Amino acid sequence: MKCFDRRDLGLLLLRLGTGGVLAAHGSQKLLGWFGGGGIEGTGRDMEAMGYAPGRASATAAGLAEAGGGMLLALGLATPAAGAAAVGAMAGAAAVHAPNGFFAQAGGYEYAASLGLTAAGLAVSGPGRLSLDHALGHAVNRNWMVPAALAATAAATTVVVGARNRRLRRAAEGRQEPLFD
Repeated sequence: MKCFDRRDLGLLLLRLGTGGVLAAHGSQKLLGWFGGGGIEGTGRDMEAMGYAPGRASATAAGLAEAGGGMLLALGLATPAAGAAAVGAMAGAAAVHAPNGFFAQAGGYEYAASLGLTAAGLAVSGPGRLSLDHALGHAVNRNWMVPAALAATAAATTVVVGARNRRLRRAAEGRQEPLFD
């Protein structure tokens, strides 16, 4: 076996950092850890953001973040793990998009950064310091990358589209004040 190189170490750091952040966010949603609302509180929040049913949406987002994050950190099933994280972050970015790009104004910068990093890891692979490598890449085949990302894109399009339709229906009939 060769020595590990800079690429392997860099991928390990990206996986641990991104995966750790995603897993922590997911555990807020699923378990209420780190000041999160758990399934019940996050479900109410999801309903308020237009994702319905709220409890199912909270569970799906929590599993995608916690599960995808843990798998990314371990470097296991990297295409599926990255795609799950991308889907969750696309849903989060849709919520923050009306606030613009920058996070300080409530924008989608943070979600986009996590999603793009997860997508980059799904495409590049986990490197040699990973469970995928140790297991002979049984769940990290080249064909799995476009399949996982395409499935996630389709599902995310349906979910975010349904949310947008709900929000438009809720806003119908409301008129903004003409003058402040």
